[in-house]
Amino acid sequence: MSAPAQAVRQLRFTNKAFWRNPASAFFTFAFPLMFLVIFTSLLGGGQIRLPNVPTFELDLTTYYVGAMATFGVISACFTNIAIQTSFSRDQGLLKRLRGTPLPAWAYMSARVVHAMAVGALLVVITLVFGLLVYDAPLPTGTPLLEFIVTFLVGSLTFAALALALTAVIPNADAAPPIVNATILPLLFLSGIFIPLDKDAPAWISTVADLFPVKHFADAMRSGYLGNVTARTPLGSFHPFTFDWMDVLIVAGWGVVGLVLAARFFSWEPRR
Repeated sequence: MSAPAQAVRQLRFTNKAFWRNPASAFFTFAFPLMFLVIFTSLLGGGQIRLPNVPTFELDLTTYYVGAMATFGVISACFTNIAIQTSFSRDQGLLKRLRGTPLPAWAYMSARVVHAMAVGALLVVITLVFGLLVYDAPLPTGTPLLEFIVTFLVGSLTFAALALALTAVIPNADAAPPIVNATILPLLFLSGIFIPLDKDAPAWISTVADLFPVKHFADAMRSGYLGNVTARTPLGSFHPFTFDWMDVLIVAGWGVVGLVLAARFFSWEPRR
């Protein structure tokens, strides 16, 4: 069997193992929708002015639909990969796989592609839920293509960063706290859970700009809301313009994560 065929077969096995654990699969898909309902219920159905478009008021429900779609991708491609890989390594599964004819790249490619598929399904479910429940718009045309490109670049980047992060995780028990301590502060600082309006402290934006989460969230939001048109007495304009620099910054972090993962990733349990 050729290496690509082995990768496809491993992808099938990974997918079967995921769906044969219904509790894990359920909460993987439930978390973004649960947070969406909770945050929109707590903060109400008001509006917010974002720092990059201070003259435009966006519905909070629409904001959170895009934010939770971004959160779903990060959860599937960063949090899940980092924790699951650490557990597999600590149990000796990766070491045994390393001794089989299955190429290492085929196994890792299957894990990453499956995580991307789960992330894509999470995005679709969140956007459809937002459309049906909150009447949030769906991206179409050029913004949809920008949204898809951002998803592909972001999911690959966070998968690479997840594999790189496993190098500093000493054992399986330490995986959840280390991964959550790494990503949760950035989710808050990047406006995923709490919208950052024009009155937010400047240092929050400065710190968030150093990491890929904010740039990924901004690019996803711009693609998701690219069709929104604001109308003022002076005329109409599109408040959310897509900035390819955000995508390039995310891709740069992906290259860094890939280099670190290639250099420091370990197939054997840490002692």
